[in-house]
Amino acid sequence: MTFGESWGRIPQVKQEVHYLNWIGSEDRFDHLSSYLPYGLGRSYGDLCLNDGGAILVTRGMQNMIAWDPQRGILRCESGVSIGEILRWSIPRGWFIPVSPGTQFVTIGGAIANDIHGKNHHGAGTFGRHVLRFELLRSDGERLLCSPNENPAMFEATIAGLGLTGIILWAELKLRPVAGPWIECQSLKFGDLDQFFALSNSSESEFEYTVAWIDCLGRGRNFGRGIFMRGNHLATSGASEKLTLKKGPQFSVPIDLPAWCLNPIVMRGFNQVYYSKQLRSCIQKTMHYTSFFHPLDAVGNWNRIYGKGGFYQFQCVVPRTERDRNLHQILQTVADSGQGSFLAVLKEFGALHSPGLLSFPRPGMTLAMDIPNRGSATQKLLARLDDMVAEAGGAVYPAKDATMSSVHFKQYFPRWPELEALRDRRISSSFWRRVSGD
Repeated sequence: MTFGESWGRIPQVKQEVHYLNWIGSEDRFDHLSSYLPYGLGRSYGDLCLNDGGAILVTRGMQNMIAWDPQRGILRCESGVSIGEILRWSIPRGWFIPVSPGTQFVTIGGAIANDIHGKNHHGAGTFGRHVLRFELLRSDGERLLCSPNENPAMFEATIAGLGLTGIILWAELKLRPVAGPWIECQSLKFGDLDQFFALSNSSESEFEYTVAWIDCLGRGRNFGRGIFMRGNHLATSGASEKLTLKKGPQFSVPIDLPAWCLNPIVMRGFNQVYYSKQLRSCIQKTMHYTSFFHPLDAVGNWNRIYGKGGFYQFQCVVPRTERDRNLHQILQTVADSGQGSFLAVLKEFGALHSPGLLSFPRPGMTLAMDIPNRGSATQKLLARLDDMVAEAGGAVYPAKDATMSSVHFKQYFPRWPELEALRDRRISSSFWRRVSGD
């Protein structure tokens, strides 16, 4: 057994680690009684962990298999990352249809978690742009899955948390772009009412919208933040060349001590971050890596939270009159003093996902990093879980380490359908925790 942890470093488990290096290498793992496909491990909780079992790392399967330049359809193996696709596709005039906040996500992981991005209001989830894939079951059966072929397994695998089998390859529909640049506007807002006004007015004209929010702000600072919206630049000069740094611009070398992220320091950081933008609106052209994946520039940034790690909490709650759901959640976090400088707010659209357990649904989604302070943090997360359940919302499995089984089954009432189609030899620490398996 090998020590293992997720990106949030909570929990810590013991599991075997095996590697899939080519399609067909899975035959070497018939002896494993419990395993879980594993990409780049950027899930924050226990979704990518299999305590007492094994993980099968898919990163060795990195081939681009086929490309249709007229229709923008790419077939690639499941271990290819979003960053690798972008570096390959942008010079050819195409972009990934949905990008999360990091490029370090494999295509298998993007499908298994039905990831979402800044363009959910217009493009929906990643699963809406998956045309088909091949799924390997533990008994050796290979299933070609699409909306028309094995449709039940297609729906169960999208947002299926990696539990239905190993995705060998997938076909994706990309979207055309002129180049790597995003025309972006950054607008300060002083409260939630201003945020909602910006969100409502932006979605028809801007493909991408998202906001940083000061989750520790209180009094006159409550609900303030910076709203970002952008579109792909419509033209690209003939002499323009795509240049990307091979790795992070700098890296956090050690685990920082816990006092570095005490409430006073974090409130001070948020004050500086909000105040450094002097004008109410700034317009600039940004490279897509800076717009979509800003934290990827910092290697090992999870070390900022120290050896104790951190929790990420992401929820979606329905819009209500005066948006009391979001207000109450933010007020609870601000009063606790346990939020951090990484908090993101966005409005999800109404586009339906094909995924059986897809997380996005119409409403407001809030994502926050919360430093681990032991029982106090666990009590806060339990309270937030209760509040989301009471509001009729949901918590994102890919970011979770604490949601209750009762609430999981409330958030995702179709979970028994996934359990019925789950590969019996595939399991995860998350699934055993929330399903009671």
